Amino acid sequence: MLRVLDPHSNFFDPKQYALLREDQRGKYYGVGMSVGPRNNKVIVIAPFVGTPAYKAGIRPGDVIAAVDGKPTDNMTTSEVADLLKGQKGTTVHITIIREGADKPIEFTVVRDEIPRYSVDLAFEIRPGIGYMHVNGFTETTEHEVAQGLEKFQQQGELKGLILDLRQNPGGLLSEGVGVADKFLHKGQVIVSHHGRNSPEKIYRAAHGNSGKDYPLVVLVNRGTASAAEIVSGAIQDHDRGLVVGESTFGKGLVQTVYPLGENTGLALTTAKYYTPSGRLIQRDYNGVSLYDYYYNHDDQTNSNVGKEIKLTDSGRTVYGGGGITPDVKFPQPKPNRFQDELLQHYAFFNFAKHYLFNRHVGKDFQVNDAVLQDFRKFLDDEKITYTEADLAGVQDWIGSHIKAELFVSEFGQQEGLKVQAETDPQILKALDLLPQAKELADNAKHIIAERTSARATTSSSATAAAQPQ
Repeated sequence: MLRVLDPHSNFFDPKQYALLREDQRGKYYGVGMSVGPRNNKVIVIAPFVGTPAYKAGIRPGDVIAAVDGKPTDNMTTSEVADLLKGQKGTTVHITIIREGADKPIEFTVVRDEIPRYSVDLAFEIRPGIGYMHVNGFTETTEHEVAQGLEKFQQQGELKGLILDLRQNPGGLLSEGVGVADKFLHKGQVIVSHHGRNSPEKIYRAAHGNSGKDYPLVVLVNRGTASAAEIVSGAIQDHDRGLVVGESTFGKGLVQTVYPLGENTGLALTTAKYYTPSGRLIQRDYNGVSLYDYYYNHDDQTNSNVGKEIKLTDSGRTVYGGGGITPDVKFPQPKPNRFQDELLQHYAFFNFAKHYLFNRHVGKDFQVNDAVLQDFRKFLDDEKITYTEADLAGVQDWIGSHIKAELFVSEFGQQEGLKVQAETDPQILKALDLLPQAKELADNAKHIIAERTSARATTSSSATAAAQPQ
């Protein structure tokens, strides 16, 4: 029955409902590490700094052989992850197989509250230029963004910001509104929603950015949806910043989640989101299969044909009814065959584990010819075929991925993410576009000021003409 409504109305069984609430709260109880499949086993991708797993000495690349005595053979990643979670203060016994160890290593770890940070990376990518990646909108997102902005301000005057909303599926409306508020002026509309049986509700910036109008570039892609589209749409409509990347997903339906009995829940669509200019965010789903709606990355959202036309505050044309169309389209380069093969074989992860077996690297580490030669030998040992042309064509890309994986193992996931960010083509493009973002915002201010002045003059003239003579 739900399938005849829309793609986002769903029934949640107890497990799904628990995961939904966990995602919304931005925390869970467990040991604090990411796990994933490698070579038909479930291994540790990285323990999170400061968590029980990190303090216990569990390392990236460790194979999880058993949890509480249950062998993990034939288990999925999610099944192993479920075993690692539990009530705060309870213990879990983890059997690890580590490369170079003579026998399995036993860990007894006490579960604790593990935060799921929405802002998984915030650092100064260039002097005075901040970079912030927001991966979702949970109950803590607005606070995390505020903390990130405050950290940038403490480092000196913020001369520009790249707000990365790529692969951000959205989340809580209230948090999206709160984040947008940080970049707009007090009183500006952020989003509105209209329901069939409910009046229009308008959300405005309650506090504003206190005049901190530094240049702003927002990165988006096909994985940007819902609350992330609300933020990028509001920034675009008010000409506050430049939206760069690829057209977003186009999820603009408001779900109300109704708790049901036996720890289940029902999400029903009750309204639609509209950007400040009046654009509908939701793309058309009539006559579209669920598979095509979610997974078919055709050009539907990349074409403006047939879309509604609206205007930004300064009079620029923007399009509705199919997500947020970026001001500057700049798709992420697609990996070639050789790059795909390296990623599919987890070549960089496995090489990092091999390289760090009997050595360490410092933060001044650079991938030089000797490291690349070691990587060639590793590929030969792993029987991954390549040509000299294959290597020469993507040498910088290979070096970046090697360094990122080494830094994850040595210094934690954030340091690896920094390395990736510093060489990401879309982020580098965003850096180049910061002057254009400043010009856009300055021009919008000028146009709006002229328009306001003209209205005031007209109003004053009309008032004077109405006075008795």
